[in-house]
Amino acid sequence: MIWNPWHGCHKKSAGCLNCYMFRRDSLYNKDSNIITKTKDFNLAIKKHRDGSYYIKDGEIVYTCMTSDFFLEEADAWRNEIWQMIKNRNKVHFYIITKRIERFKNCLPDDWDNGYDNVTICTTCENQAKADERIPILLNLPIKHREIIAEPILEKINIVNYLQSNLIEQVTVGGESGDKARVCNYDWVLNLKNQCLEYQVPFYFKQTGANFVMQGKLYKIPRKEQLKQANKADISTI
Repeated sequence: MIWNPWHGCHKKSAGCLNCYMFRRDSLYNKDSNIITKTKDFNLAIKKHRDGSYYIKDGEIVYTCMTSDFFLEEADAWRNEIWQMIKNRNKVHFYIITKRIERFKNCLPDDWDNGYDNVTICTTCENQAKADERIPILLNLPIKHREIIAEPILEKINIVNYLQSNLIEQVTVGGESGDKARVCNYDWVLNLKNQCLEYQVPFYFKQTGANFVMQGKLYKIPRKEQLKQANKADISTI
């Protein structure tokens, strides 16, 4: 798996890029299980000839969108990344992970209660993963926390976690790809209602490829999945 810390910077991911990366690599006979840096490893501090940064102050960077920031195989490189993040304190970095249990083992020495310019997001595709990962997220020294229910695979209850007032946003989305599992609109609306009750911002990012609404299955092309989610007009951000 390519470990590119800045893949997906400047914008939100159009679906599960980890899955997309595996599909794309297979087309070119690349082994997606190989852990390696990319040529953009230092993109966060890279400058143009005039001295300006490629990534400008005020921008949002979504890290490791095709892998996971806390991969054990990337431990040797992570301190370099933390230093870049610290140096670019006017850029906000989103770190999305399903390995939240490794968080404490991967921190820089000066982390303390967290960097102001870092949001840590844990993923949870079902109730079991929500109950496993979100409590860890809530009990860690982090200044900004979000939940990513993508791909959502069943009805999920996170009320107990939203009551903490520590979650700044919940993002929900379906699964893309030829073998995508179903995303049911009722599950999405259920999470939205939980967020409304506790005044937590909610974002419905994409429908996924197989979207069920009012008992009917819709096959939605990849290029339309974000558009259709936006048309639902249920996001609160």
